[in-house]
Amino acid sequence: MSISEQTGPRTATPLRTHRPGGDGEHAVQQRIGSTERADRFYAEQVLDRLNPRMREFVARQEMFFLATADRYGECDNTFRAGPPGFLHVLDDTTLAYPEYRGNGVHASLGNIEENPHVGVLLVDFLRDRVGLHVNGRARVVEDTVMRRDHRGLTDDPVPGRRPVVWVEITVEEAYIHCAKHIPHLQKVPARGSGRPWGTDDVKRKGGDFFGAAAEAPERGPYLPPPRADLASWRAEAERALAKAARYDAGAGAPSERPSFSGWFSRSTPA
Repeated sequence: MSISEQTGPRTATPLRTHRPGGDGEHAVQQRIGSTERADRFYAEQVLDRLNPRMREFVARQEMFFLATADRYGECDNTFRAGPPGFLHVLDDTTLAYPEYRGNGVHASLGNIEENPHVGVLLVDFLRDRVGLHVNGRARVVEDTVMRRDHRGLTDDPVPGRRPVVWVEITVEEAYIHCAKHIPHLQKVPARGSGRPWGTDDVKRKGGDFFGAAAEAPERGPYLPPPRADLASWRAEAERALAKAARYDAGAGAPSERPSFSGWFSRSTPA
């Protein structure tokens, strides 16, 4: 009697033949002899979604690091913080967080407009002393649209502070950042009125901590180039978005990825 006759028919587990990561890391693995180790990590730790423990981990974090790049590959890495849960878990493949006015530069949002690929790193320095990488594709969503589509979003606890827009991230990869080199930190008691969320007070934001403003006279006056009129600006934005969309279209079959959506509306007349 065969095994299948003894135990009944089995449902075969589909084989995973796609190696996570890019061609560059695969080439480095071959060159330094770490391919087998990498394949074990891919097989055991890299998911294409957030499992329940990952979702719980994300929901209680108060900070994360965000990596973006523009259409030329010029990179930016930034830090985001807020009360626990400010990085919202919408479902097992979708995260969202609010963006505020900040210093007005909006480098991350600008990069996402041109190139939707993002990397998020969450590190728990206080309790579990472990990290979580989340890589995916992002899009910028207006606050009214986000709240319409997700009724359960909580209001910001800081009086008067409202998101300018939201960033919604579709998860493509999620995997652990090992604990061995993560320091174990402790919170100190808040002094005064606590963190100055949303303040425009220069001193409370850090002032000229690195002395950059003090060197401004040595660099000469800053003369911004003339701002383009609305029609010219919109035309340039359309060209940038069209190039980003073409880049996005070359990244794989359309059925395998979410469609690219930018902040600008192509249906709005100039």
